[in-house]
Amino acid sequence: MNIFILTSGKYGSRIINHISKMGLASSIIGIYEVPGDLPEFIDDVSRYVPDNLPEADLVLSIGLYGDINMVIPFVACKTGAKSIIVPIHDPKQIPAGLQMEIESEARDARIVFPKPFCSLEPVGDKYIDKFVESFGKPELEIKADDLIRHVEVKRGAPCGSTLFVAEKLKNVPVAEAEFEAGGRYHNYPCLASMDIDPQIGDTLLHVAGYRIKEAVKRELGFAAKSAVVCEEICQGGDNCSHICYEVCPIGDETVKIKENGKVEIDANSCGHCSICVQKCPLEAITIKNNVNLKRSE
Repeated sequence: MNIFILTSGKYGSRIINHISKMGLASSIIGIYEVPGDLPEFIDDVSRYVPDNLPEADLVLSIGLYGDINMVIPFVACKTGAKSIIVPIHDPKQIPAGLQMEIESEARDARIVFPKPFCSLEPVGDKYIDKFVESFGKPELEIKADDLIRHVEVKRGAPCGSTLFVAEKLKNVPVAEAEFEAGGRYHNYPCLASMDIDPQIGDTLLHVAGYRIKEAVKRELGFAAKSAVVCEEICQGGDNCSHICYEVCPIGDETVKIKENGKVEIDANSCGHCSICVQKCPLEAITIKNNVNLKRSE
């Protein structure tokens, strides 16, 4: 797999350094550093398209802000790449309208906008999925008794935070592992924004934290805390239009609408942010401790 990278700023440098160190250095056939002082609005982005581009399978665009992101379809076309990953780490980075314009110009290329980068999962595209074999939404393999004895990173956040957290979990009591993972994640210099993203109702920094805690929970088989729906109180969308589904930062991965219209919450991915608890007009949702989960296969 040949990867061409568009990058700007310290966010891009962090990603490139980590994925290179973890085995992708030989796959990166070109890097173009986009100036960081460009105006947000640009009438003609074609003059910023680099010359003499190599053939590539995958274009990775990291850390670009505003209209300069419109170079992405040009670069994909010139390199022949049909797969594009554009991670979003700040709600101001690529507004929804600009994202739609990029998708339209990319034509027959498969393009994804993981928000944040550590939310990326397989999408059925050869080269995006090849990248996701190693980088994206965290997956761990944990060996434990009462204490965490060993943690292997099967898939890690491209910024390196998963590996950092995994190294800090050894000898942590199992009962404390989820919270310890969240705490250690916040010790890592994550570059995701602390601004509220209006599309998800939470910060991307928090969403990234939910992802590493989810990986720990799935392996250990229980959640220290999770939102739980009381089925007797839930009215299946009557008088609320499933507002819990609408406000959940993780979305349909966490809030499931059953055939009868009532809701259940997947404790694996629930970040117990309490937004749904606050918004439910029927008070059908509460936060509970020590929720048992089905262990991942």
